Amino acid sequence: MSIRMIVKHPNPVLREKCKEVTKFNANLHKLLDDMAETMYDAEGVGLAAPQVGITKRVIVIDVGDGIIEMVNPEIIEMKGEQFGPEGCLSIPGLVGDVRRARWVKAKAQDRHGKEFIIEGEDLLARAIQHEIDHLNGVLFIDIAEKTYAAKE
Repeated sequence: MSIRMIVKHPNPVLREKCKEVTKFNANLHKLLDDMAETMYDAEGVGLAAPQVGITKRVIVIDVGDGIIEMVNPEIIEMKGEQFGPEGCLSIPGLVGDVRRARWVKAKAQDRHGKEFIIEGEDLLARAIQHEIDHLNGVLFIDIAEKTYAAKE
């Protein structure tokens, strides 16, 4: 495993629509391992592949309950609403107030290609939506109602 460099805004890779993963092999496993290590090193709760310069539909999330790896994730149901601050490892020093669904159900594949369903609410729901947005070239600054400097 190794820590990868996090791509910073306005790098154009952050605006690309990512490609579906079709090969579930050692390269994907290394990417997932490296992304998790990179996320933990940066003290984030989520990381999407384009944030390390890879335009594949791969995300990792850990909101405190252990690592969640999602390959080719897709939200299939959303309910409720939450409104609150979000930041991004690719946009250091900036926070935005973003409106998101309070609860989501998503389908994805694991590192071996096996499909699974995950449900999340509150912070996990926010993280899933934020990271999937990255795979579609959408950043929180695009949908924030207000942005402001992060508190040190």
